[in-house]
Amino acid sequence: MAWGLRITVVVYALLHFYTYFFPHPFLLNLLAVTGGGLLVSALVRSGIRTFKLPILLFAAAMGITLFFGNPVAEGMQSGFLLMRDIIGLLIIIPFISIVLREDDYLSAILRAVPRLLDSSRKLYTGMVLFTQVISHFLLFGVIPMLYEFVNDFLKNEQGEAWERFKGTALLRGFGLSTMWVISIPSFIFAVETMGASLWLAMLQGFFLAMVGTVISVLFAKREEKKYGVSLNDGVREELSSILRQQEEGDRKKAVEFVVLFVTLFGPIFLLHALFHAELMITIPLVIIVWSIAYYAVKKKGKKLLQESGRYVMNDTLGKGYQLSVMLSVGTLIYALNQTDFAENAVVLLEVIETQVPVVNFLGLLPFIVIFLGFTGLGPLTVMVLVAGILTSIDLPYPPELIVLAVTSGSVISIVLSPLIMPTIVLSGVNGINSFKNGIVFNWKFSLAFYVAVQVYVQGVRFLVT
Repeated sequence: MAWGLRITVVVYALLHFYTYFFPHPFLLNLLAVTGGGLLVSALVRSGIRTFKLPILLFAAAMGITLFFGNPVAEGMQSGFLLMRDIIGLLIIIPFISIVLREDDYLSAILRAVPRLLDSSRKLYTGMVLFTQVISHFLLFGVIPMLYEFVNDFLKNEQGEAWERFKGTALLRGFGLSTMWVISIPSFIFAVETMGASLWLAMLQGFFLAMVGTVISVLFAKREEKKYGVSLNDGVREELSSILRQQEEGDRKKAVEFVVLFVTLFGPIFLLHALFHAELMITIPLVIIVWSIAYYAVKKKGKKLLQESGRYVMNDTLGKGYQLSVMLSVGTLIYALNQTDFAENAVVLLEVIETQVPVVNFLGLLPFIVIFLGFTGLGPLTVMVLVAGILTSIDLPYPPELIVLAVTSGSVISIVLSPLIMPTIVLSGVNGINSFKNGIVFNWKFSLAFYVAVQVYVQGVRFLVT
C-alpha cells in the first residue's frame, strides 16, 4: 500500500499537469481512476480509525448522490477531478521548504539585523511579520521551525510568560498569513474560486494582516504586564550573545534569501499580470523551475535528484491523508452542486437579513469558517468546502470582500481551534495543551481582530452598494 500510495500521488500529479495543457478524454478518466486509487491506498495504509474525516465526507457525498437519484459513477469521477488543481499544488509546494533548508538562512537574517530586535516589542513584531514571510516557503511548517529557532535564541528564558510570548506570535503570524500570502493554498483557492482580483485581494489582506499585527503587539504588551515579567531584559541579554556569534557571511545569506524570495514570487506575479495565467497551475510550475534553477546555480544537481527521491519515498506517504480529504471534499461539493443546496442557502440568507437587518452574510461568513474549524477541519479543507459551495451562490458583494470575510474566519479558526494542525503542532513543541495555546491565549485577540475586519468590510460594502 505504501508503494501504491507513492505511485498514485506521482501519477496523479503528472496526469494533472499534462492534461491541463493537452486534455484527452481517456487521460482525464485515468486521472479520476488514479484519484480513486490514491484514496483507497491511503485508506488501507492508514486504517479506518485514523481515516474518519475522508470517509465521512465521501460517505456524505455518496449519500446525497443516491438520495437525489444522481449517477454514483459520474459523481465519483467528477468529484475526483474537481480538486485536481489544489491537489497538484499541494504535491509541489513542499519543494519550496526543501530549498530553504539547504542553508541556514534564518539564523543569518537574525544576526544580520540584530538592532531591529533589541526589545520585547520589536522582537514580537519581528516574529509575527517574519512568520508571515517564511509562511511563503513553509506553510504551517513555519511554526515548529521558527519555534525551535526562537527557542534557541531565548534558550535561557523559561516560564509561561515566555511560552505565551513565543507561541502567540507564531500562531497569530501564521494565521494572518492566510489573508495574503500567495503560496498559502487556502488563500489562493479562495481567490481563484471566487474570481477575485489577486492584487486587490492581496492588498486588502496585507493591510488587515498588518492591522492584526498591531493588535497582536498591543495584546502582547498587555499580557507582559499581566505576568509582571520584564521581557525586555531577557531579550537584550540573549541578543548580546547573538551579536558575539556574528559570522562574515551572514549578510550575504540574508541577501541570498531576498533573491530567492523575489525570484520565486516575482515570476508568478509577472505571468499572472501579463498572461492572466491561472494561479493554481502557474504556482506549482514556477516552483518546479525555480527549484531546478536553484540546484543548478549551486551546482548541486546530484543533491536535487537525492531530494526528489527522498520526497517520493518519504514525504508522499505523509501527503496521503491530506490529499484524500481533498478528493472526498471534491465529491461532496460536486454532490451538493447537483441539488438545490445553493438556492436554499440564498433563501436562508435572505430570511436572516430580513429578520436581523444589522447582520449580513459578510458578518456571518467568518463564523461558518470558525465553526467548521472547531469540528477539526483544517483551514484548507474549510476553505475548499466553503468557497466551493459559494461559487454556486449569487451574492451581491464584490468577490474580494467575500475572500476577505472567509480568510478572516480562517485566521480566527487557526489561532483559536485546539483541534486543527497549527495549534496541535505548536502544542507539540512548547508542551502547553492546545486548548490553552488556542482559546485561552487568543480569544481576546480574535474578538478584536474580528471587529477590526468587520469595520473595514462593512465600510467598503456600504461604499460600493
